[in-house]
Amino acid sequence: MIYLLDTNTLSDLSSNPQGRVKQNIERCGMENVVTSVIVAGEVEFGLEWKQSKKLRGNMDAILRSIRVMPLEEAVWRRYGWLRADLKKKGTPIGPNDLWIASHALTLDAVMVTANVREFSRVPGLKVENWLR
Repeated sequence: MIYLLDTNTLSDLSSNPQGRVKQNIERCGMENVVTSVIVAGEVEFGLEWKQSKKLRGNMDAILRSIRVMPLEEAVWRRYGWLRADLKKKGTPIGPNDLWIASHALTLDAVMVTANVREFSRVPGLKVENWLR
């Protein structure tokens, strides 16, 4: 099983390096934990915004240890289908979350996030919250 970590999960890992996220990574195996290039971009924005050398060091170390998955054709095709589907149903989600969900679906990964409410609207997406 592959586990795709969302931005809030990576942030928690940075703040609590020995916490629940690390324990779950150890349980699942580091080789089964990834994140999306979209999440990495969100993290980069946060680091640029906060300008904290400590946060930068922590997050850079985390992103060197976790595979950052690139977007491939299957992801953007899934994104187009999913965006149209959610819009028809009247249950859209935020634009970056839509890309991240599409990426997780394409990888057949479990979405690991504290934002369960939003991601649970995505049909077929497996969601876990490692922060509670």
